Amino acid sequence: QVQLVESGGGLVQAGGSLRLSCAASGSIFSSNVMGWYRQAPGKQRELVADITSGGGTKYADSVKGRFTISRDNAKNTVYLQMNSLKAEDTAVYYCNLILLMRGAGYWGQGTQVTVSS
Repeated sequence: QVQLVESGGGLVQAGGSLRLSCAASGSIFSSNVMGWYRQAPGKQRELVADITSGGGTKYADSVKGRFTISRDNAKNTVYLQMNSLKAEDTAVYYCNLILLMRGAGYWGQGTQVTVSS
């Protein structure tokens, strides 16, 4: 059983910063990808950023230069530092874990990020 617990969402003014955390527990193999997706009202869920267990990263164009994803493999935790937040960043942010050896994916419960303009 794999569980993902997110924290760090909230309300912030435009231009501000937030840091999201997601801790994974359970049967987690070393070869995996952890990431953040978001879903705004009326829109599809989209990738924000992800990071492999080896440290390779990928970002959506809309967040490049503003968001930074990182991870602590010893703690099975992934972080998303969000700076220079914009109103259009408002969404529910979901943590995602892909276990490559198992071919399985898992989602967190989601955390709300609201940016006021």
